[in-house]
Amino acid sequence: MSIKLATLAGGCFWCLEAIFEELDGVIKVVPGYSGGNVDNPCYEEVCTGKTNHAEVVQIFYDTDNISFKDILEIFFDVHNPTTLNIQGADVGTQYRSAIFYHSPKQKEIAEDLIPEVKKIWGKDLLTEITPFEKFFPAEEYHHNYFHNHPEQAYCNAVISPKLLKFRKKYKDN
Repeated sequence: MSIKLATLAGGCFWCLEAIFEELDGVIKVVPGYSGGNVDNPCYEEVCTGKTNHAEVVQIFYDTDNISFKDILEIFFDVHNPTTLNIQGADVGTQYRSAIFYHSPKQKEIAEDLIPEVKKIWGKDLLTEITPFEKFFPAEEYHHNYFHNHPEQAYCNAVISPKLLKFRKKYKDN
């Protein structure tokens, strides 16, 4: 087993966590914050937009079962990379689309994939491709949020439909 790490921002981390933890080859998904200028931010601080952090997930994956490119293809399919700081009703820099790469190879894979994804969306992508610097895990109550609160309104209205779309496309085949 060869474990690698991906750090991605694509709107609310609850959505990305719920999707990626169902993916074969993914070992663990941790919600948190990256890309900002404050150490150890809390959720309330990040929500103000003043820390410049994005809500992210760190994905630990087994390269024997899934590639970074596969992860990115799903990432680009489950959020809108053509909007600036907006994912559905979530608005602010903390909801931006970003890939925080951990190696030159990850950067290359991301940059090579952009033209393909642009054709699919039919628009320019606004996804940042940025070197990874720091990750701060989110507060414990954010971990496994969808699975712990499936009845919550946001989970029903936003996460459940995304999960159904994901399962239909990637799991039911």
